[in-house]
Amino acid sequence: MIQKHQNTHMDYVRNSIGNPALLLFFFFGFFYLCIWSSSITNSFSVFQKESLSTLSNTTNIHVPQDDLEEALSKASMADKTVIITIINKAYADQDIKADTTMLDLFLESFWLGENTRPLLDNLLIVAMDQTAYDRCLFRRLNCYMLKTDGLDFGGEKVYMSEDFIKMMWRRTLFLVEVLKRGYNFIFTDTDVMWLRNPLVRLSTNETKDLQISTDKFLGDSQSEKHLINTGFYYIRSNNKTIKLLEKWYAMKDNSTGQKEQDVLLNLIGGGIIRELNLSVRFLDTLYFSGFCQDSKDLRAVATVHANCCRSISAKVNDLKAVLRDWKRFKKYNSYKRLANVTANLGWSFHWGCYKSWKVANTAMG
Repeated sequence: MIQKHQNTHMDYVRNSIGNPALLLFFFFGFFYLCIWSSSITNSFSVFQKESLSTLSNTTNIHVPQDDLEEALSKASMADKTVIITIINKAYADQDIKADTTMLDLFLESFWLGENTRPLLDNLLIVAMDQTAYDRCLFRRLNCYMLKTDGLDFGGEKVYMSEDFIKMMWRRTLFLVEVLKRGYNFIFTDTDVMWLRNPLVRLSTNETKDLQISTDKFLGDSQSEKHLINTGFYYIRSNNKTIKLLEKWYAMKDNSTGQKEQDVLLNLIGGGIIRELNLSVRFLDTLYFSGFCQDSKDLRAVATVHANCCRSISAKVNDLKAVLRDWKRFKKYNSYKRLANVTANLGWSFHWGCYKSWKVANTAMG
């Protein structure tokens, strides 16, 4: 029985070995498995290398964010436009006899204005000292601390004083940097009350490089004869505007006794707009008003600037009156039967600012 089983097994082996087709099948099967395994290993290795290479490239081109970029990005609108104001301790902290601050009034205008509250999300407050920065953080706003190279910009800088001029130039240098980072911005002094969303009145035409407020509107938005005011302007980031601000700032050391606004005015008078092929719009005080020339219509005004004024206390006094006038207008305007009344409403006289010049003249005399 055992012998028979052995013979059967040997016959099977002989037949198997003797079958070339079967042997060939096993051979190619084994060969294919070896190649397939090697291919999978190589492919996985290549995949790993490509993945690491892609990750490495992504990491290499990523620019680490600094504090300024983070602040700008957080406040930016979808089109990379930011609203910027710059404050120091004198604008943010109350004096002993004061019941409010310039910063408080500025923010209150956004609360009271028409369609202005959402714009606070796009407002970046740039602080020039620690007190102003702390005050900004306390208000839960978008804040950035500007390095001032050891200069003290904390106290009140009286209009046209040496420290005032230095502070204005430091502001200009900062704004050059913002443009270089590709951000458009609306710069607004903190003594500008936002009573309506000014974006409605600003041109959305992307070919407009600069739209700037005026002390007195001459009737032609293209006229270069306007007395400009750098307390409110909208500027787009491009090569032309960057060159404009760089050239403006470069004039700093050759403009003794002049504030930066005067220097820009001289540049415009000297033909810088044509030289750089800039498209500039000078804003109508009907909408972008100021104490130099009041808007004649509260139904149209967007912003009110406490320009033509010398001291912070005078500005605060008269801007409080502006907000009272605005609240009165809003109350009357809520009643249809009083529509004719609102058409005739005007502004309170700016007594504080008027007197600030008399005090200055007396002191100089």
